Amino acid sequence: MRQERTVQASIFDVFAAHEIGRELKAMSQWLDEHGELPGLVARDLVRVGVKATGRQGLSAEAVLRCALLKQYRQLTYQELAFHLEDSASFRAFARLPWSWSPQKSVLQHTISAIRPQTWEQINRALLAGARQASSKTVRSCGWTAP
Repeated sequence: MRQERTVQASIFDVFAAHEIGRELKAMSQWLDEHGELPGLVARDLVRVGVKATGRQGLSAEAVLRCALLKQYRQLTYQELAFHLEDSASFRAFARLPWSWSPQKSVLQHTISAIRPQTWEQINRALLAGARQASSKTVRSCGWTAP
């Protein structure tokens, strides 16, 4: 059976001080605040008729995070596989165990299983969060909305 979320982040998961590392850390924190999103992806990853034995594979959370990395950096699956193996910041963001680096075929198979309806729900959560953050900024500056 596939895990939905990574139970505990590793103490070795660190993000680079570089601009990209800071962006990944902020994105990771946002995802942590929206713990319902991996559940949406988990539903898409369930394969009917498959027994819950054998290797677990990527958690739904890791699949979501890898998909976001792919889009955020405009990577091919081969490039994504390389960066996940090579970059500590990418591994920390994706919440991958140190002992495992997914191959491009695994990434393609799992990421492509995310349905368009699921992406729509993820996008709506992102937009709602942006609206909320924007209204907080406006209020803290003393501005009034037109």
